[in-house]
Amino acid sequence: MKNILLLAVALVLFTACNKDETVDYVAKNDEQIQAYIAANNLTAQKSSSGLYYVIDTPGTGAQPTATSNVTIAYKGYFLNGNVFDENTEGYTTNLKQVIKGWTEGMTYFKEGGSGMLLVPAHLGYGNADYYTIPGGSVLIFDVELLSVN
Repeated sequence: MKNILLLAVALVLFTACNKDETVDYVAKNDEQIQAYIAANNLTAQKSSSGLYYVIDTPGTGAQPTATSNVTIAYKGYFLNGNVFDENTEGYTTNLKQVIKGWTEGMTYFKEGGSGMLLVPAHLGYGNADYYTIPGGSVLIFDVELLSVN
């Protein structure tokens, strides 16, 4: 009897201390993104990975691949509009070294192109907190592909 009581208490404590990892952020993020698109009257495409993108200006220059070096001007924000990062001068990087949403999303643009990437958590920073980005967050990026280097 004593062992059963100890086991029950341990189970309750273990369950209470565990984060809820049962949240299906893929489905939840997809619903959130679709609601954002509808509320903001956007025309977005959805890729097979779950990335949504809006091309405002396709651009006319070189088109990057997933391994290209690029320079991108961007503003990153959450669904509520709060900005978490911005670089209007241009950020130069290799597309292998960024979140999956950027690696894929920037290949839809050519130099001079601009638009928006709506990145679900599984293509961003995942379900765990990452600095100022809460786990499971949808990330929105206004992007302009300045150059393919």
